[in-house]
Amino acid sequence: MTRQQFSRRTFVGAASAALAGAGLTGCATAATTNQTTTQAATTPKPVILVTSFGTSYASSRHNTIGAIESDIREAFADYDVRRAFTSQIIIDHIQKDTGRHIDNFEEAMDKLVAEGVREVVVQPTHLMDGYEYQDVKKALEGYASKFDKCVLGLPLIKTKDDQVAVARALREVLASYEDKQTAICLMGHGTEAESNALYRELQQVFSDEGMERYFIATVEATPTFEDVVKAATAANCTKAVLRPLMVVAGDHANNDMADTSNPESFASLLMAANFEVTSVLEGLGQIEAIDEIYVRHVQDAIDGKQG
Repeated sequence: MTRQQFSRRTFVGAASAALAGAGLTGCATAATTNQTTTQAATTPKPVILVTSFGTSYASSRHNTIGAIESDIREAFADYDVRRAFTSQIIIDHIQKDTGRHIDNFEEAMDKLVAEGVREVVVQPTHLMDGYEYQDVKKALEGYASKFDKCVLGLPLIKTKDDQVAVARALREVLASYEDKQTAICLMGHGTEAESNALYRELQQVFSDEGMERYFIATVEATPTFEDVVKAATAANCTKAVLRPLMVVAGDHANNDMADTSNPESFASLLMAANFEVTSVLEGLGQIEAIDEIYVRHVQDAIDGKQG
């Protein structure tokens, strides 16, 4: 007997038994069953709200944020997975260009309240516990009393285990570039928040993992592009591969990292130092092993182990 046949026969047998039982116990049982069924049908599913800064680059939005959402949706079939962006500028840009509206965080949460959702897990796609992650955390506190369960997942990199997992995920997709002449340069955003120390910690993890020619630079903090040019030169590298250390490959990746017409871009500075430069315009969200970290953080939040 196949699994499908077994399921069908079991269902028919159970249905017949249920009908016979209903005939013996009378209308009260049927009424109770109908009430329970009605309640189940009207109670909204719990929601996982995947909250991202966002990007106006449609292809990267689909391949990164969309991929993360898809993996979470596949892993948590009992949940309704929804999207919110935190950048109103990006939301407005997308609506102007496409006519499609993406909810900001408050809009998305207000909808959940209005729909009677009782359980919500907010999973940010932010790289670290910086200002934007803290803004989401603070905003969520104002909604906590409106749900039976309201929890926040961790950003991509919070623990040492996260750092190691990210380093190994990057090496898996960039290993083909590894040789003694090539510096693999990863561009993060950078922040004035204390969490900027994460870049230094991750650089140490690279060293611990034997990834000696992997270097991190940031757009708006330290280490700088110039720091990495000096480090790559000191390592006797003559080639450089650039990839964003960001969830999406958006404006910063395209302009601050890869735009060779911009003399201050990462690529231009390396070229001026006589490096042969290759830019890989792919965000972290395109790496399956990275997306799996977000899935793990969702499960930890559901289990109450989010830090």
